[in-house]
Amino acid sequence: MKTEREIKASAKHAGDPGRPLLIVVAALCVVGLVMVMSASSVDALRNYGSSWYFFIRQASAVVLGGGALWLTSRIDYHVWRKFVVPAVIGVVVLLFLVLIPGIGQTAYGARRWLGAGPLQFQPSELAKLALVLFSADILARHPPAQAGPTPLYVIGGTTLFVAMLVMAQPDMGTTLVIVSSVLAVLVLGGTPARLLAAGFSGVAALGALVALFEPYRRERLLSFTDPFKTASGSGYQVVQSLVGLGSGGVRGVGLGASRAKWGFLPNAHTDFIFAIIGEELGLFGAVGVVALFVALAIYGIRAATRAPDVFGALVAGGITAWLVGQAALNMATVVGALPVTGVPLPFVSLGGTSTVFGMAAAGIVVNIARQHGAPSSR
Repeated sequence: MKTEREIKASAKHAGDPGRPLLIVVAALCVVGLVMVMSASSVDALRNYGSSWYFFIRQASAVVLGGGALWLTSRIDYHVWRKFVVPAVIGVVVLLFLVLIPGIGQTAYGARRWLGAGPLQFQPSELAKLALVLFSADILARHPPAQAGPTPLYVIGGTTLFVAMLVMAQPDMGTTLVIVSSVLAVLVLGGTPARLLAAGFSGVAALGALVALFEPYRRERLLSFTDPFKTASGSGYQVVQSLVGLGSGGVRGVGLGASRAKWGFLPNAHTDFIFAIIGEELGLFGAVGVVALFVALAIYGIRAATRAPDVFGALVAGGITAWLVGQAALNMATVVGALPVTGVPLPFVSLGGTSTVFGMAAAGIVVNIARQHGAPSSR
């Protein structure tokens, strides 16, 4: 049997197992910086007097996120098990603070941020990572096949409580991402199919009720099947997105030459940046971004299947499901395949908190990938 030193030497000779994932995340961040600069320049100049305003904010987030990725990729991922409960408690406290008028910051009719000015923090982004780690830790300690349904009730109850706080902001898109990520961990953790089916049915029914009872969500839900019928109302954003994508054709109109960003497409540099990618870089550029997320899924799944233990497998799988699932949800919204949800495209859309925590989470997956084959008595 090889010693730990021999395995590390062999791994070093074979190359860094986490390097492909690092390259994919770096590529997405570079694409994001270029496209944020292009998509936001008109709006930034009009409202802030400088075309570089949003680019500088996103570049700062990428630098900070890069530091977080570097740190989490070098910390043994087992360390995070010590902090899962305090992290969830902290998330709940922060989400309560967000809802307090005068403390939580409001924008576009939603109260989702803490802080002031450019130094704002979105606790719901931390909730995504905290709940993945929390769920993975419980399932690793208490496998459903041995411990029964009690751990599942703990995970489900905690997730539902956090989801209700996020929905109160309101933020249905982030709620969907949080619930989907936890469901992915439950599936990977070997949760019985009947319990998963019951939980999924309950969540789907509750989500439908929430969507139908809120007027603006109901309009989005009813208009997405044919947004052109409400092109001057609830379907406007999706129509402008489709027009932008269609204008790009195969090769695109050219980097920086978008017409949609001149006030026609709301949130062009945030939730709908994929439309600007399709318009300026064409089908080739859009497919290239999709390919990067497919690569992210492949390397994340590889890290999960080769993890040294169950906890590592569940964390890598949950984080991969979060990042790739959110990307799929964003792009499906942009092309009109799903109602508008308001979630950013990971690493690409403007969003400081989303970028920093996404990169920190990717660093954890890199650390798991690097421990493939390491001897352990855990």
